[in-house]
Amino acid sequence: MKHAALIACHECDLLQREVALPSGGKAMCPRCKATLYTQSNNSIDRALALMLAAAVLFLIGNAFPVVSMEIQGQRTEALVWQGAWRLHEEGETLVGMLVLLTALVFPLVHIAGMLAILVPLRFGLTPRYLVPAYRTVEEVKPWSMVEVFMLGVLVSLVKLAHMAKVVPGIGMWAFFGLIIALAWASSTLNPHEVWSRLEVSELEPAS
Repeated sequence: MKHAALIACHECDLLQREVALPSGGKAMCPRCKATLYTQSNNSIDRALALMLAAAVLFLIGNAFPVVSMEIQGQRTEALVWQGAWRLHEEGETLVGMLVLLTALVFPLVHIAGMLAILVPLRFGLTPRYLVPAYRTVEEVKPWSMVEVFMLGVLVSLVKLAHMAKVVPGIGMWAFFGLIIALAWASSTLNPHEVWSRLEVSELEPAS
């Protein structure tokens, strides 16, 4: 006889067995009433659609200038990686590396990793790499700080507004859309559903 999986409450550590939920249902801890997990409708499908949108917005944001400035008739535009390189040239190498990592590298790893996870799950596949990949994405996600980067850009625009003509570029609007898409995907995806499918792949014997 197969026993239900055990789950520990993240608030009070009460160990209990999982129960099957109806669509849209929510399991709560009997001791502290914290939400243990939910049963969402089409969580994987919706998250995949949003991550695909995020991938397109990420490409647009890095292919077009975030902002352009015009000073005394001279127009200057820069992509994200160019801005990081200019910081390096100005002697701010550490700041440039942080910008490059948090606004380009980590978001790329986050988006590519989630697509590599969600696409197989969408088609009912659970290859072995999914478990370490999902753990890696969860570790990288807090370092994907596109919203912090955009906040810094906005602060800079306010400070430079009286010195030059500043025009938001296509890249800026794409990054704003990217922030919304990533936040929406994160709130849509049900981690309990993902881990339930991934645990099956870990328990399956190797062929």
